Amino acid sequence: MSSTPAVAASSEETGPDGVREPGGEVHAWLPGQNQTVCGLPLSRTRLRRFPHVRFDYTGSDVLTEADPVGWICPRCLAATSGRRPGEKRWVRNAPRP
Repeated sequence: MSSTPAVAASSEETGPDGVREPGGEVHAWLPGQNQTVCGLPLSRTRLRRFPHVRFDYTGSDVLTEADPVGWICPRCLAATSGRRPGEKRWVRNAPRP
């Protein structure tokens, strides 16, 4: 079982290179499990699995009308800490004197 979360989504699109891409509602999913990180069962919610797509979204990502992804689960963001690998939890911008 992999510890890197992949994507489970409500719909799919075919990219310009012919590879399936997630669309619609996006959740984090750990391959080998039958539910998303936030606890939704994949079979009952009819979420499609995308083991080849990493869940690397953050809370500061902005979605536009042109994006195939329409909604990112906030509970999955919180559970995966909403950070990309190697990114620090916080950065002090203006330290006190």
